Amino acid sequence: MPPLSPDAIRTLTETLSDLTVYLRENPEPEEALALVEPLLDEYTGLPVQLADTLRALARTLEKHLATPHSAHVDFLITELRAAAWEQSDQHALHYVLDDLSDLHANAAPSRPGCGRCQ
Repeated sequence: MPPLSPDAIRTLTETLSDLTVYLRENPEPEEALALVEPLLDEYTGLPVQLADTLRALARTLEKHLATPHSAHVDFLITELRAAAWEQSDQHALHYVLDDLSDLHANAAPSRPGCGRCQ
């Protein structure tokens, strides 16, 4: 694995931004769902990964000797942990994606032509 750097993380977020732009161009639903599926994987998707990252950051700051210990810092670390729980709650989005995939796969067009032509 290459060493982590702020630039590597920026590249990751730029890729996510590119995905958002692409989805705004109305690709075929099957392709859109396939592209988003890894992001919402119940074990490795963004909500789970971001929650774990926030918890790890909170732990790093809390345990590091250079971090000042004050009520304000404790509050900020608590905020990171609260945000991590909120992100963890979003892990169920993979069920929404599964349901959308199932509905789309089972839907037959009511009129001739592709979905965009109807």
